[in-house]
This record gives sequence, structure tokens and C-alpha cells, in this order.
Amino acid sequence: MAAYVIVQGEVLDEDKYLEYKELTPKTVSDHDGRFIVRGGQKEDLEGRWDTSRVVVLEFPSMDHARRWYASEEYQAAKRLREGAANLTFTLIEGVPGGSG
Repeated sequence: MAAYVIVQGEVLDEDKYLEYKELTPKTVSDHDGRFIVRGGQKEDLEGRWDTSRVVVLEFPSMDHARRWYASEEYQAAKRLREGAANLTFTLIEGVPGGSG
């Protein structure tokens, strides 16, 4: 069953964060993941989500997502991000069969 990593937060240092953004896609694809959302325009339709950046990653399973996050390659990219952004990562299981 698909699993999603939802990332939300604020970028504090655009230049330093850019290094992280350049390395991350390969780490995701190497673990059979893909970006569903990567920044972009955000509009609150109801309530307020106090974050400027939202990223959603899709993986084939929660185990795939966990292996990506724990991988040496992603952890190296993550170290580059330190001090550049305050982010929260949430792993959530998708709906069986892919329908809501």
C-alpha cells in the first residue's frame, strides 16, 4: 500500500536549502519514491496552515519511505539542510486501493 511523507515548514536560508534540494530527488527515486508536491503555490481553503513550504512524497510502502529517510544518502543531504530550514516530516499510510 502506498505511503506518503508530508513535509511542512519554513525555509530560512534559500542558498543553503538549494544544495539540499539538488541532492534530494536522487535519494527519493533511488528508493522508488516520487514527488507529488514540491513547494509551489499554496492556498488555504478552510482554516489556516501556518507554513510556507509543503512537500509530499509518495513511496510504494511505509517500509520504502522509512528506508529512504534512514538511508546514508538522504542523511548526508539532510545534514546540508541543517540551519537552512525548520521542517516537520510525517509518514502516513495511503488508502488501500488508492481511492478515498
